[in-house]
Amino acid sequence: MVTKLPKVPVVVVGMGWAGGIVSAELTKAGINVVGLERGKDRTTADYTMGHDELRYQHRQELMQDLSKETITYRNTVSGKALPMRHYGTFIVGDGVGGAGSHWNGQTYRFLPYDFEIRTKTIERYGIEKIPAWMEGLNDWGITYDEMEPYYDTFEKMAGISGETVELWGKRTNPYPTPPLVKTPLMKEFEKAATSLGYKPFVIPAANLSESYTNPDGISRGACQYCAYCENFGCEYGAKGDPAVTVIPVAKQTGKLDLRTHSNVLELTKSGGKASGVIYVDMLTGEKFEQPADVVVVASYVFNNSRLLLNSGIGTPYDPKTGKGTIGKNYCYQVTAGSSQLFFEDKEFNLYGGAGALGMEIAEYMGDNFDHSEVDFIHGAGIRSTQYGDRPIAVNRVPAGTPNWGAEFKEKSIKYANSNFPVKTQGASLPHKENYLDLDPEFKDEFGYPLLRMTYEYTDNDRAMGKYMSAITRKFAEEIGADIIDTNEEQGPFNVNKDSNTHNTGGVIMGTDPEKSALNTYLQMWEAENVFVLGASAFPHNSSFNPTGTLGALSYRAAEGIQKYLKEGGLLVKA
Repeated sequence: MVTKLPKVPVVVVGMGWAGGIVSAELTKAGINVVGLERGKDRTTADYTMGHDELRYQHRQELMQDLSKETITYRNTVSGKALPMRHYGTFIVGDGVGGAGSHWNGQTYRFLPYDFEIRTKTIERYGIEKIPAWMEGLNDWGITYDEMEPYYDTFEKMAGISGETVELWGKRTNPYPTPPLVKTPLMKEFEKAATSLGYKPFVIPAANLSESYTNPDGISRGACQYCAYCENFGCEYGAKGDPAVTVIPVAKQTGKLDLRTHSNVLELTKSGGKASGVIYVDMLTGEKFEQPADVVVVASYVFNNSRLLLNSGIGTPYDPKTGKGTIGKNYCYQVTAGSSQLFFEDKEFNLYGGAGALGMEIAEYMGDNFDHSEVDFIHGAGIRSTQYGDRPIAVNRVPAGTPNWGAEFKEKSIKYANSNFPVKTQGASLPHKENYLDLDPEFKDEFGYPLLRMTYEYTDNDRAMGKYMSAITRKFAEEIGADIIDTNEEQGPFNVNKDSNTHNTGGVIMGTDPEKSALNTYLQMWEAENVFVLGASAFPHNSSFNPTGTLGALSYRAAEGIQKYLKEGGLLVKA
């Protein structure tokens, strides 16, 4: 039995950054919103005893329970997909705040090149620079200059701490708060980078460098550099988090009906549009139908695609024909090329840190360097970060050290504060056989098919990793490490071992309904009252962490939803 509830103007599925921003903007405009979140509500009070590494990092208390719902994965279209049984390469948040509660806080803007990547690549290098398997590489339909005001709004709301970087696009305003402190490790990186002719900068951070009150009147204190960011909530509220920024604003309006423990199973349809959603109360098992004029799908990259596919909304992508859009252009990121440094007579206080504390160079990002003589496009950030080395998770030892035993113990203690990362994070561009669809065999606890991920690193990824390894090794030699371990080759993708956490694509934006699922307001071409928010809208993944761009697009989508409620119809012509 499904209980049908009274119709509302807007229902939002997922209360992370995307859902929280949209809910805040719509409710401030006087629009009633129902917010559905599968997990529980959270505030800073929930993190008072938050420095429990076993509980949060290793037992993943803030994450989705994989015993009840997971994804299946395979490396090739001919392979058999199997369920992901434990977290490794990415983590899926659960509860109010979503991934915005357990993230590190690195907050970049994508480059002007990213938004017009196909056009700019062809203009500089010719069409032959784009391989046939990268047929999904397209412009986003919006330029950096058009995105800039939305970036500015997100940064002011979250209080981003940073400094202007010359090789990025133009800024209307400086970051609202200064950059984080430079630790001895960061100063070593800065010295080496400057000596090599680069212009290093402090990574822009949602970890506040000083106390800050945002335009909505939300006041937060400065970061304590406690080292408990990634996988943890911040008890100080110093880390930008939807649960302490936008969602409280929406609640204060009295226009947000936040329903926690509400797991959305599918969207309902009527006459080519969505008519609402079906969700289950996870505490009682009761099912409800919530009708709405507008449905905002803002859950997570994987679940956004899965909800649409399970609801029969949009055309599923077929890698054989290249037709369809839902599930298309799944992308990840590339970390091959990183170097790990070890010292015999230098120590750094690595137990302290913050999720976005670090230094970086921009010279190898995007198309900031000439790609004429290399067999890849786009690039990578080269950085050194100091997140804070927690005692259970972090035991860095030189290559060749046993994984356990007396030698492992001795070296993990010896190098605990005498190691130094010089890392890469490279862009991921679409391959026609990297995609998301429904698994034909495995289902969740309610009988709905699980999402199946088909993904493998590409020739572009491998060439990029090889190229970047020479740069990071040059850094290591300039710094003067005694031992340098460089990861020169990109191995096969392994969902349980690979270390990046940034997933994009599946419900991508663009200008052509044949090639994209959404227009630039993140409105579906095939169902005009459905808006799909999040990194699932990215046609490719840049070398940057995705949250700043996700936030900026969410503010633009909020404008579009208000316009749609007044006027109806598609907001952008194909």
